[in-house]
Amino acid sequence: MICIYYNLDRELSLTLIKTHMKKYSVTQRKGFTLLEILLVIAAIGILAAIVLIAINPNRQLAQARNTQRRSDVSAISSAVYQKIIDDAANGTTAMNDALVDSTVYALGTAGAATTPTDTVCLTNTGGSTTAMIDLTSQLVGASGTYIGAIPVDPSGGTSVCTLYTITQSTSQRITVSAPKTETSATGATLISITR
Repeated sequence: MICIYYNLDRELSLTLIKTHMKKYSVTQRKGFTLLEILLVIAAIGILAAIVLIAINPNRQLAQARNTQRRSDVSAISSAVYQKIIDDAANGTTAMNDALVDSTVYALGTAGAATTPTDTVCLTNTGGSTTAMIDLTSQLVGASGTYIGAIPVDPSGGTSVCTLYTITQSTSQRITVSAPKTETSATGATLISITR
């Protein structure tokens, strides 16, 4: 800093130097004050809360699982329907004979409900399920003739207990359902397809 002294008295020159120093010290400060930092943190927190409320991740995940259930129910229904059409073309009724009219079956590989796992499966598929059925041999086959594999529910289904149900009405209409539809989170109704 260069100071030019005019032939002024000493007090005037000191006053000019102090004024000049204050000017630079105020404009060259570095960093933020505590108040500024707290205000920014509060604003970010409020925006984050608004975004979380708008997105609602639990609802989004429930919708994704329900979408998967719709896809699975449609795939199972299409495979069963195609098998029934092929049976009719070949003069057999193997698929229709496998299903007893008005019986709600839990899909899986557990067979008849004789073990604790099967009982749990029957309970978890809506309470109205009375038997288990394994359609793997009729639908999947060695080459995945009608479906690559029997789909399982995204909320805990296994190949032993897929958590999907199938029933045949007295008029030979097939209904495939997903009893574990997450209705509370998404407002959806039971996912089922009847053909």
